[in-house]
Amino acid sequence: MKHYRVNPEKPVNLNDHDARDTGAYKSEEEAADRTEHLRQKLDALQERLYAEGSRAVLVVLQGIDTGGKDGTIRHVMSGVNPQGCVVTSFKTPTPLEKAHDFLWRIHAACPSRGYIGIFNRSHYEDVLITRVHGWITDKEAQRRLRQIRDFEKTLTNNGTRILKFLLHISKEEQKRRLLARLDNADKRWKFSAQDIKERGYWKAYQRAFEEALSATSTEEAPWFVVPADHHWYRNLVVADYLVRALEDMDPRPPKIHGIDWKKLRKRVSET
Repeated sequence: MKHYRVNPEKPVNLNDHDARDTGAYKSEEEAADRTEHLRQKLDALQERLYAEGSRAVLVVLQGIDTGGKDGTIRHVMSGVNPQGCVVTSFKTPTPLEKAHDFLWRIHAACPSRGYIGIFNRSHYEDVLITRVHGWITDKEAQRRLRQIRDFEKTLTNNGTRILKFLLHISKEEQKRRLLARLDNADKRWKFSAQDIKERGYWKAYQRAFEEALSATSTEEAPWFVVPADHHWYRNLVVADYLVRALEDMDPRPPKIHGIDWKKLRKRVSET
């Protein structure tokens, strides 16, 4: 799955990435065992990270409307202990947040040591929707992209591993998902007339994503363009990269010295 990673400093063209790709798998059933295996490994690795308590993992999920951010969180993290995982969803900035720089609310939500933090949307909204709608100039966008690189480098230098996933869907799949929301009474609450308006900016969003990914995919904080037309493969890819990252970190619980464990075990057995 290495080819989904965006090479640092290399221009990104989303037309080169097939949103319908399913890798070596032909169906959800074929990938089920692998996905479940990854969930179990993720659960064990997250517990070790929590016990170690000296480093953190930040997962950034971005994508066009209906890209599957909520579904990814629900399925990939389904087996993880909620005590060691924090999800933050970023909406329109509040008056208090607007009174500060655009990274202020982001830094405050970054995961503590020992935790996996997940951003449902993120600081990248401030160089995506703002740019598409002309709320900031190109010059300001470039300044913010440089600030984001510096910000993420600061996090990684202080023990936070960053993984950024663009959940890449096709325009046809987005239409299908929007219509499915309208057809399902239990899903209509997720639909907004704004979704149709934003769909009209499809090409502008693609360009904004491409520029953001090209400018901010680094060795320390890489971007991955995840094929997301098939939700089961999207979940598999995200889980795979997250497990790989944690295995590379190899978190270890702290060693406790000065205790006779055999003697302690005997005492417990006798109670």
